[in-house]
Amino acid sequence: MFDANYFRAVVSGRERGVRASILRTGLSLAEPFYRVGVRWRNRQFDSGKREIHRVEVPVISVGNLTVGGTGKTPMVEWLARWFRERGVRVALISRGYGAEAGSLNDEALELEEKLPDVPHLQNPDRVEAAKTAIEELETQLIVLDDAFQHRRIHRDLNIVLIDALEPFGYGHLLPRGLLREPIANLKRADVIALSRSDAVDEATRTKIRAKAMKHAPQAAWLEVTHRPQSLLSAAGKENQIDSLKGQRVAAFCGIGNPAGFRHTLGELGADVVDFREFPDHHSYQRSDIDSLSAWARELHLDAVICTHKDLVKVGVERMGDCPLFALRIGLAISQGAEALTQRLESIADAIAQVEADASGTV
Repeated sequence: MFDANYFRAVVSGRERGVRASILRTGLSLAEPFYRVGVRWRNRQFDSGKREIHRVEVPVISVGNLTVGGTGKTPMVEWLARWFRERGVRVALISRGYGAEAGSLNDEALELEEKLPDVPHLQNPDRVEAAKTAIEELETQLIVLDDAFQHRRIHRDLNIVLIDALEPFGYGHLLPRGLLREPIANLKRADVIALSRSDAVDEATRTKIRAKAMKHAPQAAWLEVTHRPQSLLSAAGKENQIDSLKGQRVAAFCGIGNPAGFRHTLGELGADVVDFREFPDHHSYQRSDIDSLSAWARELHLDAVICTHKDLVKVGVERMGDCPLFALRIGLAISQGAEALTQRLESIADAIAQVEADASGTV
């Protein structure tokens, strides 16, 4: 067996040698079977053989085409804040991948800390979770996290994120590449957002856009960046991100796309002397924390940096002899904000009309 980092190196072609070539050949042989399964499942929904449930409130889905991180959590947070600022009662619903029994997974813990007034329901049966949100929490809007492939719930807005650093899964479906389904299925998208758009040049962005919009000419196009906001400790202490400049730091993360995190640290001017990657949704144990602390002591650092998603699980203020901070990231729309806002305002207006009808006002 091999870990996620080696798998990514193999399917991307970065890993060379006989072993990698044999693995790519084997994965290529399995790819057609995955393709058939995806096609069959989508046809079941397209033909009506599998039911798509309509719930009583508007639904927005945030998802992606590939496995790994594309910045869904910042987008979910941004959407929830946009509607909460307009008085809409929002609930987040996700499958809860990576959660231990009876607990929330890392994304939910992170969002709970950032959005204390927005309930987050995790249930593999997202239709049932939606009913609970509406009936018990009086939810007016549901945001589905990681749900482009979850087609059992009708959605009023389908947002798909594409990571600028790994936009199309190296051109192959799982297991040969990172695509969950063919690129042509972007035709179901209402909005396509290029995340981490500042990590590539304009020519690359134009090329990615042309390829995506070929399959979804009806979709709105966004370009978004993940902007660092502050450094946060487990105790809630915040430092300015400028304090990282020129500092000797080490970083670790257990996220879907560690390259994006490392890129951000470099952009902030930190001297990243070492970097450790854990599997996505990694559940940190005491042995991990002890190992990271010993690692930090050996490197003689000014600070250790992780993602907010990691900090909510690690929960300590220091690694070795130096402070531990999470880099808090917020989403900013650099292109296409007006097109997205128009769609969101249409949904907000519909919610307001339902409320007005229910209260007997005009």
